[in-house]
Amino acid sequence: MTRSTTVERKTKETYISVILNLDGTGKSEISTGIGFFDHMLEGFSKHGFFDLKIKVNGDLDVDGHHTVEDTGIVLGQAIKNALGDKVGIKRYGFFILPMDDALALCSIDLCGRPYFSFDCEFTAENVGGLATELVKEFFYAVSYSCGMNLHIKILSGVNNHHMIEAIFKSFAKALDEAVMKDERIEDVLSTKGSL
Repeated sequence: MTRSTTVERKTKETYISVILNLDGTGKSEISTGIGFFDHMLEGFSKHGFFDLKIKVNGDLDVDGHHTVEDTGIVLGQAIKNALGDKVGIKRYGFFILPMDDALALCSIDLCGRPYFSFDCEFTAENVGGLATELVKEFFYAVSYSCGMNLHIKILSGVNNHHMIEAIFKSFAKALDEAVMKDERIEDVLSTKGSL
């Protein structure tokens, strides 16, 4: 059974539609109005093997904050919905991903309890129209909306574009591992009996 979902969210600041298939092949159609953010979400889709369609109409005349944060909220909800009861998933995933000078670590626990740690420092205020401070806001929103324990850390790096791209791709690879089914897991991977 394919694990897929559609989530829409409308506020006075943004309208966001996300269609997510966790068991995809990495196909994406992304339109957020922020080119570099689109590029990062396309990389997330491709490297996580998630089929992903995102359409955002946001108040970019104000700035990118609402667009980026609200996209994180809706994507987190979509991941949560697509996972369903989490029966048979590995639950944990981690990846250390190199991209030229940058080295990013991402570790995930799909435990249902949100926690977020972000240890990354950028030296530029913007990359390709995306305010670098919004990278943290995006992943915070994903973590809390999905109910995932998410740790992200830049181990090394100089180029801000490379660092951010390494973060998105390491998140994709870690999430791909965490949502993967393991035939040895008959119920959910928890001594509590639920996630």
